[in-house]
Amino acid sequence: MVLLENDSFLTELTRLFQKCRTSGSVVITLKKYDGRTKPVPRKGHTESFEPADNKCLLRASDGKKKISTVAYSNLLRAHMDGLKKKDKKSKSKKTKATQ
Repeated sequence: MVLLENDSFLTELTRLFQKCRTSGSVVITLKKYDGRTKPVPRKGHTESFEPADNKCLLRASDGKKKISTVAYSNLLRAHMDGLKKKDKKSKSKKTKATQ
């Protein structure tokens, strides 16, 4: 997996989309990133670690090529205003309807 800068990630992501336009798919994942590169220590070792910024790890793959980048979550939130919220229906309504 290749960790890229934000601009080069977007250009590579565009290339992946164009390549998979006729056949294939692109998988994008988003994950909270705290800056750690090593696993969390065991319970016996107490080491306090607090991330300075809220960051997100973005990954994209077409099955053959994998790319990733780190972006600030507040920047992502500011530019994702066009997304529609998902309707959350309560489970009790679903169970009553099926019975």
